[in-house]
Amino acid sequence: MDELRDLYQATILDHNKKPRNFRAIEGADRKAEGHNPLCGDQLTLYLTMDAEGRVSDVGFQGSGCAISTASASLMTDLIKGQTVAEIEKQFGRFHDLVTSPVDQPVDLAEMGKLAVFSGVREYPMRVKCATLAWHTLREAMANTGGTAKTE
Repeated sequence: MDELRDLYQATILDHNKKPRNFRAIEGADRKAEGHNPLCGDQLTLYLTMDAEGRVSDVGFQGSGCAISTASASLMTDLIKGQTVAEIEKQFGRFHDLVTSPVDQPVDLAEMGKLAVFSGVREYPMRVKCATLAWHTLREAMANTGGTAKTE
């Protein structure tokens, strides 16, 4: 179990140091702001949808803790090519992962790379860090121009 925890920690640190899709997208169809007032994490998410309703491009910018940045990085990699319905399903699985009781087993195979966040549920104050990008994504998909907050 310690080896698995070390692997998860290394993955989060890697995505924090070298976040994927960390960029603004000129001409993005949708954009939303996200803010976690408890710890100060902030991000802007840029989203471009294709004619079939799939994410064709996604990027983010902002600042935050390692968990927040890694979550946004992994999420943006995961959602490319997905529809809104597929993303909503993935959001539900991710939210369940980080909010489920520590003693509840997790289907790591189903979660794929997002399984690295299973340890977050041991630290309830960090759940908002891990979910900020996801809430901001939902705001961008709704295309209301609003701000997602994790309070």
